[in-house]
Amino acid sequence: MTPADTASAPQSAPRRGVPRAWWWTVAVLLVLDQVTKAWAVNRLGDGSVIKIVGSLQFRLVYNRGMAFSRGEGFGPLIGIVASIVVVVLVRWLRRATPDVRAVAVMSIAVGATGNIIDRLTRGSGWMRGPVVDFVDVQWWPVFNIADAAITCGAVALIVLSFVPQRPAPAADAKDTTAP
Repeated sequence: MTPADTASAPQSAPRRGVPRAWWWTVAVLLVLDQVTKAWAVNRLGDGSVIKIVGSLQFRLVYNRGMAFSRGEGFGPLIGIVASIVVVVLVRWLRRATPDVRAVAVMSIAVGATGNIIDRLTRGSGWMRGPVVDFVDVQWWPVFNIADAAITCGAVALIVLSFVPQRPAPAADAKDTTAP
């Protein structure tokens, strides 16, 4: 190859998609979500309440709806919509630039997946299972780790929508600073 050939050869695009280590974080969060829900069912299933500090307590609640227990009875529809959302978010993450927005989207996808697992495994019919909630602050609806991930991701995306995105550096831009 001549120097002229290398100058006109296309530059490789920067790597897209979130790093593999982030997917391990997803797996850990999903396991943590499911383990804490199993703990809540086993430890709090008799109706007991564990006071933690201030208004924070652990109390088992089965949520057959969606956020704030709205939509009770629509479990299969909620599960289908959540599954579609997760697929769209994961596809986006595979092409995304690893940044704060990607972390926020990943949090939403992890949380939705955790609650879909409940709907699939805790009911007597397809997507009819209730979601296990157990974190009770007594001034907010009872929630779980998956719900917290969804909420944190959504709040982060809302806040980030007010922050201008930096343009990606041009692939053909050359460093003009002297060494």
